[in-house]
Amino acid sequence: MVNLPATALAALVVVLFGVAIVSMSAGSLRIAGLSFLSASVLIYVREKRFVRG
Repeated sequence: MVNLPATALAALVVVLFGVAIVSMSAGSLRIAGLSFLSASVLIYVREKRFVRG
């Protein structure tokens, strides 16, 4: 059975990493840093709250 909230958070993390990489390429380091930070927090929340085991 698929854990839908955990899968959605993982997809959001991938999007945030993409935003961060594009922002770094464009020279917008503040947006890139905030995107990486947000992705890190989401990974932590996903592992603590939504993943069983």
